[in-house]
This record gives sequence, structure tokens and C-alpha cells, in this order.
Amino acid sequence: MNEILNIKYEKHVLENGLEVVLYQDKSLPIVSVNLWYKVGSANEVDGKTGFAHLFEHMMFQGSKNVPKEKHFKFIEEAGGNLNGSTSLDRTNYYETLPSNSLELALWLESDRMGFLLESLTQDKLDNQKDVVMNERRQRYDNQPYGLAWEIIFSNLFPKKHPYHWPTIGWMKDIEKFELDDVIDFFKKYYSPNNASLVVAGDIEYNSALQLVKKYFDEIPKGKPFAEVSVTSEILTENKKIVHQDNIQLSKIYLAWETAKLYDTDDATLDVLSDILTGSKNGRLFQSLVFEKQIAQDISSFQYSASLTGMFIIIATAKPEVSLDELKAGIEEVLAEIIENGITEKEFNRAINTVKSSFIYSLQNLNSLANQINNYNTNLGEPNSFIPDLERFQKLDYVSIKIAANKYFNNPYVELHIVPKEVNNAN
Repeated sequence: MNEILNIKYEKHVLENGLEVVLYQDKSLPIVSVNLWYKVGSANEVDGKTGFAHLFEHMMFQGSKNVPKEKHFKFIEEAGGNLNGSTSLDRTNYYETLPSNSLELALWLESDRMGFLLESLTQDKLDNQKDVVMNERRQRYDNQPYGLAWEIIFSNLFPKKHPYHWPTIGWMKDIEKFELDDVIDFFKKYYSPNNASLVVAGDIEYNSALQLVKKYFDEIPKGKPFAEVSVTSEILTENKKIVHQDNIQLSKIYLAWETAKLYDTDDATLDVLSDILTGSKNGRLFQSLVFEKQIAQDISSFQYSASLTGMFIIIATAKPEVSLDELKAGIEEVLAEIIENGITEKEFNRAINTVKSSFIYSLQNLNSLANQINNYNTNLGEPNSFIPDLERFQKLDYVSIKIAANKYFNNPYVELHIVPKEVNNAN
């Protein structure tokens, strides 16, 4: 297994600070170009949110040498696919295409990194502002349960915390995007010295590096900026929020602040999540879905970010079942683990599931390139597959009980999403 996970790669840093990781895999004639900018919604400030997500859209609206919306057209005509995503801590863009079209992808990525502002206009901003507002309406405001995450995050973290606001931004902030603010945000964060580029697949190391240099060398380094700082304020008491929505079945969300990305407890909580809801054998699944039959479905996960993490449990109540009854059932299962821990059999099954899922995900070139970039950006070492997996191998079933006691006894956010009350008044 170690031979599979111990990848060979080359890492270079250009004079402008761009980190470049090259990984050769000639099993298929394809290549993945994966670019991470170290900027996400955490780099925004209260009152000016949604900029990082906006650029996920603006980056496809043309740059100096690429007409509007031609980025998609060029890649798709070459037989490739592409996309981008924004999170709390990073924004990424990626293309997968035949290896003989590598130069095309590098040209497109470099043109928008170095020359996007030369084509950025008020009309383009207004157009994409409308697109983002519509996206927010469709995916958040008018989507069943769509406001759950921003309600949780804005209550779990205080107003000045960089994780307080949603990645898409508050609607009132999106409505007042100003061109000068957008330009300043791009100049500050979308520079080569704040980015990590992975080129993986059917490549030759030297020729791939020369192509990267050809297109990225001329882009100037950005100015240094202050790291994101996090408030030390933590939740001191439980918070309960009831939100009415256009739904039929009520849901309960329980959220605790936990361990940050790649912390030892981050791995422990991944395993605990699998023990609770990872399969039909999961403790919460068995208790609430099968035995008591009070939950329509239930899930849990550890959401890990650079500054901190969150453990979240979500359950949908069956008709006529109250969320208080559902919560009591959840608390009963958690209390049992806090008091008595888990069995070695449960632990081994969960560890094997987590490890096999991890290894299986790396069979896809896109996923592999993205994970290499994840490691390079967050750990500084692209080949961190074995140390990452070793976090799980160092655990035992006692670790789960310790983590449950450490986190589940802390204050938490409790969100109830319930059907809107019907007004029958004449």
C-alpha cells in the first residue's frame, strides 16, 4: 500500500512565487490542471462578503486574450471538462483534457491570473452580480432547508469570526458589490505567490515545466498581506434556533466546534462519524431509523477547515415525530459512547471504511491532483498521503471515547427547521 501512496513528483517555485507541482502518470493520455488560490470567504470581512465566490464566476467571463465565456468553449472543444469551487479557505479551478492540449489549459489559466482585470467591466460585474443573486435565491433562500448552513455557521461563530458568513455572501452585500472593491480583492489575492498549481497525468517533467514557465513567468508577484486572524471567542452556552421553511418534514441539526484540518482529532472525528451514521450498522442509524423508527434519515460528518472544524449531526423526523423526541434519541446514543465508548469491532470496521474510501478516491486523476494540491497548500508537502493515512492508523477504539467526551460535552448549536405555520384566518 505504501508504494501506491508514496508518489514521485517534482516541485518548483517560480521567481514570482507560484508553487508548481508536477506528477507523472502515463496510464491514460489525459492531464489534469489544478490551480488553488489561497483565498476563500474567510478572507472577506463583515459587510463585504461573497467576493471569493463572485470570482468563481468572473474567472469565466473572459480575460485580456480570451473572449467572454470562451474558456468553457475552448476546453470542451478540446475534449476536456472543467469547473471551479469556492470554500472557506480556498478557491480552485481545474481542467481535465487530452494531454496534447496541456498548453491550452495553461494559457487559459495564466491569462485570467495575469490579465483578468484588463477585461473586467461594470457591465460584466452587473451581469454576474445578477447571476450570483439568482443562485443565492435558488440554492439558499428558496431551496428547502437551504438556509441551514448559514444559520449554523452564523450562530456557531461570532460576528467577527471569518467563518461567520456564508461562502456565497449575504444578499445585502452581493447587491452592493462595487467595481473598485472587486478589483482590489482580485489584486490582493489572485497573484502567483498566493497560488499553487498542480499538473498531473500524461506529462514529461521538463517540457511541462517549460510550458508553465512560458505562460506564468511574466505575471508579477502580488503584494504581501496579513494572514487571516481568528477570534478566540467560543460558544459558552447552547444556542437553539427554530426556522420555519416551506417543507413537509422537520429536520434537526446539531453542531459543535471541533478540530481543524489535519489535526489528530480531525481524523478521530471522521471515524466517529462513520461509527454513528456511516452505514446501516451505524449507531444512530440503527437506533433512530431501524429500532425506534422516528427518523426518516440521519447523517453526520466532521467538516474540517484551516482555522477550526465542526462536527454536525442532521436528522429528518418522520411524520408526527417531534424534533425534541429525535434530539433525545440522538443524545441517548451519544451519552452511551461518552460513558462506555465503542467496541473494537465497530472501530475496525470504521477504520477500514475510511481507509478504503480514501484510497478509492485517488483512482480518479482529478481527485488525485486536487488532493496533491490540498497537501501542498495546507501542509507544504505534496506527497502527504502516507502521513495523512497514519493519523488513522495511530488511533484505537479508546480514542473515540476520549474525543466524544472532549467535544460532545461542549456547548453546541441546535437548529430546528420546521414547516411554516399555515394561517387559516379568514
